[in-house]
Amino acid sequence: MVGLGLRANLVEAAHRPGRGSVIAALCDLDIERARRWAGHAPDARLTTRVEDLLDDPGIDAIIIATPDHTHEQLVTACLIAGKATFAEKPLSITTASCDAILATAMRTGTRLYVGHNMRHFAMVRIMKRLIDEGAIGEVKAIWCRHFVGHGGDFYFKDWHAERAKVTSLLLQKGAHDIDVIHWLAGGVSRRVHGMGGLTVYGRIADTHDGPGLPPHWFDPERNWPPLANTGMHRPMDVEDLSMMQMVLDNGIFASYQECHFTPDYWRNYTVLGTEGRIENFGDTAGHVAVYRGRSGYAPKPTSTNRFRPTKGGHGGADSRIMAEFARFVRVGGVTDTSPIGAREAVAAGCAGAESIRSGGVPIEVPPPDAAVAAYFAAGQC
Repeated sequence: MVGLGLRANLVEAAHRPGRGSVIAALCDLDIERARRWAGHAPDARLTTRVEDLLDDPGIDAIIIATPDHTHEQLVTACLIAGKATFAEKPLSITTASCDAILATAMRTGTRLYVGHNMRHFAMVRIMKRLIDEGAIGEVKAIWCRHFVGHGGDFYFKDWHAERAKVTSLLLQKGAHDIDVIHWLAGGVSRRVHGMGGLTVYGRIADTHDGPGLPPHWFDPERNWPPLANTGMHRPMDVEDLSMMQMVLDNGIFASYQECHFTPDYWRNYTVLGTEGRIENFGDTAGHVAVYRGRSGYAPKPTSTNRFRPTKGGHGGADSRIMAEFARFVRVGGVTDTSPIGAREAVAAGCAGAESIRSGGVPIEVPPPDAAVAAYFAAGQC
């Protein structure tokens, strides 16, 4: 595993001796950080150099969980070295960069997997099953509201706050939800328009320009309300409030709203069909409700599908995605996650950011190369 920051918990999900995968090496520019995680993989070698891993015949696969703007260089190096590669989402920070990574994977024949773990959320899989079963007829629209309750702590105190390193939080954070919208809809965005701005955190005068996180960087009581936050990153030029409308290639309409200063932290999806609607309440624990009959306000849905978290990060999704990756490394084949889907999420997020920063004008989303798309659709076999 390369990169032991906020996604270092993937070490626990991936190190499963006797059950499919073992962490053989931990790599981070901060060797002390690697040592702190070594307790979860006692036999792992520690290094600060990715190059040390590329020629090691004892390493079958590499997880890249470094800052987004480093993905293209590191993922490309792993693919060229013939190491099956897990790239944490987003795949990269520009559409062109994603296309370059995909082209390298196809040219080298090295297996590429992207960590869109929300496709393994129990809530999302229930919604996907209900849609596929025709529970609400033909899907016509999908709405997603993302309440990012810890946004000021997680995204405005380090590199996440810089356009140069993430392009936009509509891409960095929103790539999860855009990918889910596309998966549920069975289509991808081809035209978007958006609005948004840096409406709250830009007003905080207490800032820093260091490479690390400041003291008390995450303290729900100390850092509330949002304007009580301190130690904000400089520069800070990404939006803390974003809204995007999407027209998908199959005619479905979608919308995505992302707010980084809400008191609660969860996502709410609504899927509208010709025979009803589906809505989730909670995203790692809660229920998915189906509404089919006419009514006024209906606190009791037609049917309810409950879900609970299982062991592992993100309600068990991290464990499930690492199990799928290990299987993919061994035997290949089609996976629930999709490198092309990851690219399409980035492309929509980039177009949405461009629209926001251009006064809300509609932006066309370019499709991937047809040959590349066909290669990944076949399962990289």
